[in-house]
Amino acid sequence: MDQPRPKKPESGLRPRPQNNERVMDLDCPPGELSAEMKAYFEKCDGKIGFVPNVLRAYSLDNAKLEAFADFYNDLMLGPSGLSKLEREMIAVVVSSHNRCFYCLTAHGAAVRQLSGDPVLGEFLVMNYRSADLDPRHRAMLDFAHKLSEAPWAVEAEDRQRLRDHGFSDRDIWDIAATASFFNMSNRMASAVDMRPNPEYHAQAR
Repeated sequence: MDQPRPKKPESGLRPRPQNNERVMDLDCPPGELSAEMKAYFEKCDGKIGFVPNVLRAYSLDNAKLEAFADFYNDLMLGPSGLSKLEREMIAVVVSSHNRCFYCLTAHGAAVRQLSGDPVLGEFLVMNYRSADLDPRHRAMLDFAHKLSEAPWAVEAEDRQRLRDHGFSDRDIWDIAATASFFNMSNRMASAVDMRPNPEYHAQAR
């Protein structure tokens, strides 16, 4: 007797994994991690309670993971004239322009945590121009958005506007580097359908 075939979801979409732990749509098993990267994963787990899925995705190759983690940590956590919150704000605005689900979820949570303002986080995710921003932050995010939307149109006057709002030339470098990194990261996350850890969704609500 033939067994009944399982019914397809009416939406036509694939069923979500029951454990919600899918990292990405590519079947790339983790490679052998160095002692440093194993310790880094343990540090993440101890500090925030989980290993971010972006790191788990890059763990397919230890060299790629190290390069990504080193660049990210220098850019987002290293010395800078930009605060950690300002760098996370740039990450969210760039990711909003690129409609990157992973980065909007992860860095939207970071903005909520660092600012203590869930409303600001939601504004930056949806439309930063509607947020009650001071002129300095508006200029910073306008530059990051323009660099993401039309990089060929960035001119001397755009950099001068940042100077006029108190940013040093080194700060301008850091704004540009942060925006550029997340344009790359957004495209990789979208290309492989990277999924954020479920924990991000409830943080700092």
